[in-house]
Amino acid sequence: MVGAGVLGLPYAMSELGWGPGVAVLVLSWIITLYTLWQMVEMHEMVPGKRFDRYHELGQYAFGEKLGLYIVVPQQLLVQVGLNIVYMVTGGASLQKFHKTVCPNCKNIKLTYFIMIFASVHFVLSHLPNFNSISGVSLAAAVMSFSYSTIAWGASIDKGIQKDVEYGYKAKSAAGTVFNFFGAMGEVACAYAGHNVVLEIQATIPSTPEKPSKGPMWKGVIVAYIIVALCYFPVALIGYWIFGNNVEDNILISLEKPAWLIAMANMFVVIHVIGSYQIYAMPVFDMIESVFIKKLKFPPSATLRFIIRNVYVALTMFVAITFPFFGGLLSFFGGFAFAPSTYYLPCIIWLIVKKPRKYSLSWWTNWICIVVGILLMVLAPIGGLRQIILSAKTYKFYS
Repeated sequence: MVGAGVLGLPYAMSELGWGPGVAVLVLSWIITLYTLWQMVEMHEMVPGKRFDRYHELGQYAFGEKLGLYIVVPQQLLVQVGLNIVYMVTGGASLQKFHKTVCPNCKNIKLTYFIMIFASVHFVLSHLPNFNSISGVSLAAAVMSFSYSTIAWGASIDKGIQKDVEYGYKAKSAAGTVFNFFGAMGEVACAYAGHNVVLEIQATIPSTPEKPSKGPMWKGVIVAYIIVALCYFPVALIGYWIFGNNVEDNILISLEKPAWLIAMANMFVVIHVIGSYQIYAMPVFDMIESVFIKKLKFPPSATLRFIIRNVYVALTMFVAITFPFFGGLLSFFGGFAFAPSTYYLPCIIWLIVKKPRKYSLSWWTNWICIVVGILLMVLAPIGGLRQIILSAKTYKFYS
């Protein structure tokens, strides 16, 4: 659950300001927990059947054809989008590690670090399935908790900066508004577990007496408490210490103690390696089944080898072209995460469970839907503007 999106939270706070920032953080936490609960509940709502994939749930609600067309592009966007963001994050953290450990070394370009990071995936992508990654996921969970803690711990240690300012950074009103939109997307990006939650729940044994939603919900609660412990301190303390001068990745703002910051960046790299694989697995699955079922390719090791390597190469290429962590976060956050995280579960819930009009459940779902749709429309505008502004001063493949 704790994604690398947490590193962008102080920067999102600097674009939102104290009041709206805290409100957006808390609201996102509550809404996503609610929609996650809906997904867990809907996993086995039809007796004797389990919806093991997000699109199966979509097909049940919207019909066979439409369900696929609504959910699958969403999921692909999320997974591919995250893989691109993770390529940038991995590369940037390796670069920061190199700079911190060896301040006097020759400067190596971010492009090369992204390539180094991608090289790991050319190997890892050929692991057979989810179970073979459970060790990796455990490591990733420990890592994300550690680097979140280092991020706010080292910030406190550094102390409030002399020239700290909490005002909006943008010079114009329009800039402030666009940044505000972008920041909402960055926060949305931090809550990204919904796209694999059904796949995770599918691995829990279930009987009519003891449905899988029991243990799953306990797991979700624990995960969300840990999420709160990681997200809130990083967002609030990071903003409190650096004000609006914070970088779009908090670990880049921190310098001392050098060994600790180097370690934190290495943790990010290890975590992002695991996360990249978890989000890439379903994509491989999808592409391979299209090749075999639709295009009638014979299933073979060669096919797998080619598909997976091409995918890794493509995500690497996009990451090298647009290595803007903040802009990518808010763009994908609004465009891909808002639907699958904020309002798709609510729409499915309304269709399937049919709560009474104007009842509490009905209102709650509609509010989430409105918030989610606003997010989806506004955040990518802010993110895209940020990418365009960064690209103006950035030399491609320099």
